[in-house]
Amino acid sequence: MAPDKERHTPFLTSLIAGGMAGTTVDLALFPIDTLKTRLQSPQGFVAAGGFRGVYRGIMAAAAGSSPGAALFFGTYETMKPFIANLQSTYRGEEASSPALTHMVAASVGEAAACLVRVPTEVVKSKMQTNAAGASSLSETFKLVVSEKDGRAFGSQVFGGLYRGYGITLMREVPFAFIQFPLYERLKVEWAKLQGFETSPLQAATCGSFSGGVAAAFTTPLDVVKTRLMLGSDKNGVKYYGANDVIGRILKEEGTSVFLSGIQPRVMWISIGGFVFFGAY
Repeated sequence: MAPDKERHTPFLTSLIAGGMAGTTVDLALFPIDTLKTRLQSPQGFVAAGGFRGVYRGIMAAAAGSSPGAALFFGTYETMKPFIANLQSTYRGEEASSPALTHMVAASVGEAAACLVRVPTEVVKSKMQTNAAGASSLSETFKLVVSEKDGRAFGSQVFGGLYRGYGITLMREVPFAFIQFPLYERLKVEWAKLQGFETSPLQAATCGSFSGGVAAAFTTPLDVVKTRLMLGSDKNGVKYYGANDVIGRILKEEGTSVFLSGIQPRVMWISIGGFVFFGAY
């Protein structure tokens, strides 16, 4: 294979490899994710649990990790050639943009993955921050499903399971816009430089770097997502949408809060990116 040509992974291979890689990363690095979530919680790091019980919620993460990652990569690899062909048809081969292909494919992949990822994130976040009533996975699930107050998509059916779906997409789409074109471009340029296709270790390095950059830039959206999924502030006053979260943070806590948890988030996603893309 020429080094400037990217490969298109078959759907089934993407599904299996993506699922296995996602599960490995999420479970191995779960304590870092817990610390990040607690740093972003409205009650503060210590009140949310500090360094105690950093594996709370890991079963929720395990339940959603594999299907979420598999859905993302299966959709991503399926959409790449489809979008590339659309570009070739309507814009011509010379005018086609590989970066646009990767961005659109990744965005569609994120929309699909969030159908699984968001419910597990909501349950996991409540358990990680020791929310009232979140004593076990089953109890937390029942608690979230009982929240039929109209603050989440389909709340009359799913309760609060999809609370934060919109802001999660708003976080994941720019994340994917940064990470995947950068990841693909780094692999292509590295392959050109050495004259042959990148090795799994080199691909892992590209994934680590691109993930860390994307994580840093999207941390403010991640903070809003965490607050919205937790559902209320430190006084128990409910959040009503992303604009409400942003407005109350600016009024009550200041702009620095939007960077809460940036260090563990960048660390987690950089390490995770290395493992994830190396395995994938």
